[in-house]
Amino acid sequence: MERLKRSGLVGELSAEFLGTMILILFGCGVVAQVVAGGALTDPPGGLGNHDSIAWAWGLGVTLGVYVAGRLSGAHLNPAVTLALAAFKDFPWRKVAPYSIAQFAGAFVAALLVRWNYTEALAKADPGHTLKTQIVFSTLPANGNTALPVHEWGAFRDQVIGTAILVLLIFAVTDLLNNPPGANLGPFVVGLIVVAIGMAFGTNAGYAINPARDLGPRLASFLTGYGGAWRDQYGNLYFWVPIVGPLIGGLVGAFLYKVFITRFLPSPEPEPEGTLPVPPEK
Repeated sequence: MERLKRSGLVGELSAEFLGTMILILFGCGVVAQVVAGGALTDPPGGLGNHDSIAWAWGLGVTLGVYVAGRLSGAHLNPAVTLALAAFKDFPWRKVAPYSIAQFAGAFVAALLVRWNYTEALAKADPGHTLKTQIVFSTLPANGNTALPVHEWGAFRDQVIGTAILVLLIFAVTDLLNNPPGANLGPFVVGLIVVAIGMAFGTNAGYAINPARDLGPRLASFLTGYGGAWRDQYGNLYFWVPIVGPLIGGLVGAFLYKVFITRFLPSPEPEPEGTLPVPPEK
């Protein structure tokens, strides 16, 4: 029995690794295409824009959830895993292994994107500077010095953005609420990420996921981006998209519990010998 439990956890971690890898392949891949590839078109910017980035990130989430959902629940995000442990009885002993698997999946995916876009990145940005660092990890104001957003402004943004993400994930996966049917949950979660990207992408690039940012940041640092840990002002920044989302996820889960969960009907077993009755609309 113990052996079966161990193998079950291995399967869950395998799913988290591959699901997060799919997410980052599409996410970092689209930014590489838009930023590096687009810089080389005539005129520049011919391979996409902010909207294509938002849509590809959202689709990456959707596809990653479809890959991992059956085995692990497809958290794909340490902030989601932590919130589920704090508010949904997810086992605390699994939080660290899930987070490591998510980080590893993001790291490997970023290495693949870095390798695949070697020529475009080298041509568009021979010095491997912040110009293309944004392909892999986030920066305050997306590296724009004309917008005076620094670490604490970006931290605020990450708390808010991740709170929205986790609150809505709790809503669309709550069987006692009004969840999407016909296995459309992953698609709706992807749309949530698209919406956050389109509404909250200015101040910090909507990382809203510690693994999504730290894994690719480390991958870029190991492959030539020496300034990966700092922002455009030279300040250490890597902690912002780690700590901010972890706090934001807890805030979003708390808000859902306080404003929604405690008012929902409790699941009650049907009397013996009766057919289930659908809830009244």
